[in-house]
Amino acid sequence: MDAAIDAVRVAGTPTGPVPVVLLAVEGEPDLLPIFIGFDEAASIARGLDAEDVGRPLTHDLTLDLVEELGGRIERVVVSDVEDGTYIADLHLATPRESTVIDARPSDSLALAARTNAPLAVDESVFEEGRRDPDEFEDMDDIREVMEV
Repeated sequence: MDAAIDAVRVAGTPTGPVPVVLLAVEGEPDLLPIFIGFDEAASIARGLDAEDVGRPLTHDLTLDLVEELGGRIERVVVSDVEDGTYIADLHLATPRESTVIDARPSDSLALAARTNAPLAVDESVFEEGRRDPDEFEDMDDIREVMEV
């Protein structure tokens, strides 16, 4: 199922604030929330905003390495969920062949945000994790919570 990053927000939990990236799936009213770390959330927001921070951060460096070696990010697929942990496949085109790399969704989404690579979510993963967008309405955007 084709998807897009809808927002990067911060959820208040009993143990403190937790960033969540919200994926919107084409043709579906619900969202898929994926809870991630602050650094990854900030990196995704920077990628969406095309913010240049001067020296490359980890996701910028990773993308620079892929591109310098003649590769490109083809797409990102959130392909599975195991014990509440989402699994992503990072599809790369390289000079030799196309390949798929197991990656954390947060890292994959940070790279996709920098390249406008297409996103997809496996239908069973979406069905298992889908939530009503109203649940996230009152959450702050990550940009409001921390300097990104």
